[in-house]
Amino acid sequence: MPYHHGDLRRTMLTAAVEAITESGPASISLRELARRAGVSNAAPAHHFGDKAGLLTALATEGYDLLADAITEAREAGGGMIDMGVAYVRFAVEHRAHFDVMFRPDFYRADDEALAAARTRAGDALADGVAADPRTGPDHRLARVAAWSLVHGYATLVLSGALEQDAEPAVTARAIAGFLFPRTEK
Repeated sequence: MPYHHGDLRRTMLTAAVEAITESGPASISLRELARRAGVSNAAPAHHFGDKAGLLTALATEGYDLLADAITEAREAGGGMIDMGVAYVRFAVEHRAHFDVMFRPDFYRADDEALAAARTRAGDALADGVAADPRTGPDHRLARVAAWSLVHGYATLVLSGALEQDAEPAVTARAIAGFLFPRTEK
């Protein structure tokens, strides 16, 4: 096995995404990921220490990607419903990240980079909720309601618990409209 690798960190995260997509986060091992990446068994430990370190990096990347998706939806002129659709799209398109992000038993929840990324994603959601006049005076409760709706829906979609007649983003837009209906002008 080669000792040096161009971007071992990125390669290992990509291998983790592939492995998690195939069989979930609980069953992956650094040894298996090293085999997939074509590196020695010891190589991943230099970047991540252990499996929890690798999953911490993956969750951090996931929160950053989610923050970007929510922010992009809002900056494109979208309101809370568009942010909710972006959340569901993120979950579907980045399933491995999503599967790890909300499982603190898999990673180091006290990691500073992870905490910063999680805060950034939470702030992106909170800012969008606060900017929407339909949320009323209790933005915290509106944020929890909006997050619960889109997170719950995304989880149901990913687990296969729902029969899908349409793309998840289309259905997400429709169900978010129940919680925050459009106001008449």
